[in-house]
Amino acid sequence: MSAYIQSIDSIAAQKLAATLEKTADSNDRSFSAFFDSAVKLITETNDLQTAANAEELNMMLGYAENAHDLSNALTKAELAINYTVTIKNKILEAYKEIMNIQI
Repeated sequence: MSAYIQSIDSIAAQKLAATLEKTADSNDRSFSAFFDSAVKLITETNDLQTAANAEELNMMLGYAENAHDLSNALTKAELAINYTVTIKNKILEAYKEIMNIQI
């Protein structure tokens, strides 16, 4: 289990860096670029969760015939939530570390 969490941590760090690179211009390393990346991440996570809920509802109502689609939607939503929580934890760790710096 810890290997799984460590792999999520490393993937999360890489994904955050890639997202920040896409969002920010080459000279723009401002907080607003970082904040926009975080908002985009949360929006994507919310969209995946909404899609999973819709797929569940379709399955319960009998509109969906393929349980594989439901499984995929739920897995994507779970991974997105785990990823978002991991990013949040890393940001909080960085904040705590910055706050402990002696000036």
